[in-house]
Amino acid sequence: MDNFIREVDEEYRRQRISQIWNRFGILIIALVLLVVAGVGGWRYWLHLDARKQEAAATRFAEAVQLSRDDKSADSEAALKGMIADAPAGYRLLARFRLAAELGKSGSGEDGAKAYDAIAADAAVEAPLRDLARIRAAALRLEAGENAASLKELESIAVPTNPWRHSARELLGLTALKTGDFDGAAKWFDQIAADRTAPQNLRGRLEIYSALAAGGPVQTTQ
Repeated sequence: MDNFIREVDEEYRRQRISQIWNRFGILIIALVLLVVAGVGGWRYWLHLDARKQEAAATRFAEAVQLSRDDKSADSEAALKGMIADAPAGYRLLARFRLAAELGKSGSGEDGAKAYDAIAADAAVEAPLRDLARIRAAALRLEAGENAASLKELESIAVPTNPWRHSARELLGLTALKTGDFDGAAKWFDQIAADRTAPQNLRGRLEIYSALAAGGPVQTTQ
């Protein structure tokens, strides 16, 4: 009796499977084909994206080499081409590099404006926008003290900003340059008190603090 019941049960299941297949077989095949096509398409897209990334990396390296070979115009043209059609990550990298190239010539204002454009781009992540702000301020300070640039750096030098160490260092050096030794000491003390300050910066800090503590150089006749 047990064997009989088991055979009947198996026959019933076979009939049910056959009915389901007759009713939905085409749909099942279509779904399987869609899944296979989707996986294949995804893998092909990854392959194409990898090739684009490799090509962009090569183009960027070539642009940097052109700059090192003192072919600034060619380097800038290559970087502008990348900004136009490279993958998103390399487009942003090219924008930063182009701003640096432009900052080498003249007063540096062209480079500062290029950094300003990055800082104003809402599509760029906030930490990278702040980095662009620091570099724009640095270029303008090199051309002559700029009150607006100092305020820009002070807004970045707050405890919660990841670029606070760079901003504080630049503010301290600017204060040293202008003879504001107390102001320089204030920024250097903030770096010293911050446990997260990079070790290489702490190495430079010893020299900075000594210069700030020494005050104006006294000359004797």
